[in-house]
This record gives sequence, C-alpha cells and structure tokens, in this order.
Amino acid sequence: QVQLVESGGGLVQAGGSLRLSCAASGRTFSNYAMGWFRQAPGKEREFVAAIIWSRSTTYYADSVKGRFTISRDNAKNTVSLQMNSLKPEDTAVYYCAAVRATWKVTTNDYDYWGQGTQVTVSS
Repeated sequence: QVQLVESGGGLVQAGGSLRLSCAASGRTFSNYAMGWFRQAPGKEREFVAAIIWSRSTTYYADSVKGRFTISRDNAKNTVSLQMNSLKPEDTAVYYCAAVRATWKVTTNDYDYWGQGTQVTVSS
C-alpha cells in the first residue's frame, strides 16, 4: 500500500523559512515524479514544484521560483520542499503526490496523494 506522509508544516512570519518533508513508502519510486501542491481556502489546488526521481529534473511554479527548492533523498525515500522568503500568500495546505507517468509532472493528475500539512505565513 502506497503511503505519502507529509511533515514540517507550521506557523511562520513573512520572510521566514520552513522545510516540508514527504516520506514515501509502499513501492519503488525511482520511476516516478514527486510533486508538491497546495490549496488555500476557497481556491483550487495548484502545482508548486516537482522532481523526476531518477533524473533529479525539477519543475517550479512561477510564483515560487527562486524561493522554493525541491529535492529527494534516495537513502531515506523522502522528498523535501525548502521554502524560503515565505509570503502570506503562501499560506495553504501543502500536499505531497506521486505520478508514474512523468509527462504529467506539472499537471494535477497524480496517482497518489498525502493527507497534507498546513503552512501558515503571518504578515
């Protein structure tokens, strides 16, 4: 059974940093793309960042480029999202997801989803 478990969310002031982690289990993810998405209250879920596990190729939404960094740790089977220079508009529930068809990496059409972790940025 595939499990994606997010951690690291919390409350931070604008300009601060947080690091989210996603622990992946239940299968080998070396042929997958791993993504981070977020959903703010009253808004649709949106793509934030993704990484092709085998090639370490990364993708970012324009709104987070230069501030967020996605990475993966093969030994720990985890994917992380380092978030710097946080803004109040980054406030959302952040979800980790995995997709086998890596061409879908920047879409919302992922195969597996975590439960989400809340990130709140105060002004």
